[in-house]
Amino acid sequence: MRIIVTGGAGFVGSHLVDALLAQGHHVICVDRFFSGKKENIVHHLTNPNFTLVTHDVRKRLKNKFGSIDRIYHLACPASPDQYQFDPVLTLETSVMGTKNLLEFAREANARLLFTSTSEIYGDPLEHPQKETYWGNVDPLGKRACYDEGKRAGETLCKDYRVQYGVDARIVRLFNTYGPRMMFHDGRVLSNFILQALLGEDITVHGDGTQTRSFMYVSDLVSALIKRMELAIDDGAPMNL
Repeated sequence: MRIIVTGGAGFVGSHLVDALLAQGHHVICVDRFFSGKKENIVHHLTNPNFTLVTHDVRKRLKNKFGSIDRIYHLACPASPDQYQFDPVLTLETSVMGTKNLLEFAREANARLLFTSTSEIYGDPLEHPQKETYWGNVDPLGKRACYDEGKRAGETLCKDYRVQYGVDARIVRLFNTYGPRMMFHDGRVLSNFILQALLGEDITVHGDGTQTRSFMYVSDLVSALIKRMELAIDDGAPMNL
């Protein structure tokens, strides 16, 4: 298959690219390198089944690739330090970028998988969160550029599915860890590891009773591919 991975040079995206190439697919990696790193995919640059496209998904992506079968839409700064650095870019990537990729999928008759986030639940009052939970959100909060952008992206996927018949699927990622994480990305595990390596006190927020679910990146990649390849899918969000 010919597969587009947006955000393919990022932490999760680059591992997904690795897995898809290992399966024998032709992979088109689309990234603007805001948070992605070329070093994450440099080992594929001589692979004839790999194409790197430097592109901002907030602009329409022209199909110069021929037939496209799948689109994994991962493009968006994901760590708090990254997405709060330029909140307008973050929001536009999730809204305008998702709309552009859905239009691409519609024209190419391709299946699209949108990576949403647990942040769409805001400051949840239910633990753990079920897919049916609507959340407790603050559209004006510090994290709103990411939260609300992903919520709007989910709505676009649902509406393109209902209105235009696009096979759009939604997964909500929680806490993923593994190689290629950036130390200064502001997430809990990388913060713990960095503080430990520097010999600093490890910061525990709150009273220490908080819980988190963590998934190793290779397990996440396997789940993304399995969700994409389900023969029949109702488009409902799935927590990973």
